[in-house]
Amino acid sequence: MKEAHHPRKILIMFTTNKSTKASLYLLLLLLSYILGFYTGKHLNKQNPTQLPEIHVELPPYPDLLRFRTLCSDPVPSKLVRKTILDRIFNGNSPFQSFPPAHASPLLRRKRIKGWGSTGPVFETLIRKVQPKTIIEIGSFLGASAIHMAELTRKLNLRTQILCIDDFRGWPGFRDRFRDISSVNGDVLLMYQFMQNVGYVNRTEEILPVPFSTNSALSWLCELGVYGYLIEVDAGHDFHSAWADINMAYAILRPGGVMFGHDYFTGADDRGVRRAVNLFARVKGLRVELDGQHWVIGSS
Repeated sequence: MKEAHHPRKILIMFTTNKSTKASLYLLLLLLSYILGFYTGKHLNKQNPTQLPEIHVELPPYPDLLRFRTLCSDPVPSKLVRKTILDRIFNGNSPFQSFPPAHASPLLRRKRIKGWGSTGPVFETLIRKVQPKTIIEIGSFLGASAIHMAELTRKLNLRTQILCIDDFRGWPGFRDRFRDISSVNGDVLLMYQFMQNVGYVNRTEEILPVPFSTNSALSWLCELGVYGYLIEVDAGHDFHSAWADINMAYAILRPGGVMFGHDYFTGADDRGVRRAVNLFARVKGLRVELDGQHWVIGSS
């Protein structure tokens, strides 16, 4: 075994001992092994061995199923409004001293517009759930939120409505809503939303949460702000709807209800309907329909 650690001695034996072909063959094989051992040892110090890529058979839609499902302990319903005001608006209502002087002349006195915003499904679900907190994903100009606020007041419910929207519109938005002003490229959608809420005197029931749906829902999950009733009506392509539905479900209280619009559209199974059906199948839940609206209860 000594020779295994001294290549020079092996080389000398190779040049002086030529008795048989078999010996030469064995020595040559041994020399090749030792040189390979030392060379490999040197290279491995500089370039660690790369493990071969392993192909594993994954279940269908592996990435699409990975969403956060555990959130913080729930904030008491009576503290939801204060929590949002403290964490977003430094403890002050955004409606205080609204509108600001620079925006006031640019706002319509009232510009309430929505799609399917006053359907019977709203009153049906509010009567059923009696929600203390409603979370709306996709608010636009506030038509649905205002309608829900009027229903809760009519039913003598003390309900806080949180409206998640980045209030930026969408590509092509300006072509359809030229009367919504903008300043230096900043469209005044949030200001017009707030103007509408103030016009109907619902500033105590409604609060904007002016962030993208993804970041807002993750943040509410971390805070422990849950909804008894959640309306999902933001992006209508499959991927947007799929993410919104999954993230919203994480902050739906037990016994609560999640619903949304545009189940029947020209997108068919490439949009909201596909996302809703896939979610229900994955979670083992049932989809109920009310006109254009879909409804899913918590498990």
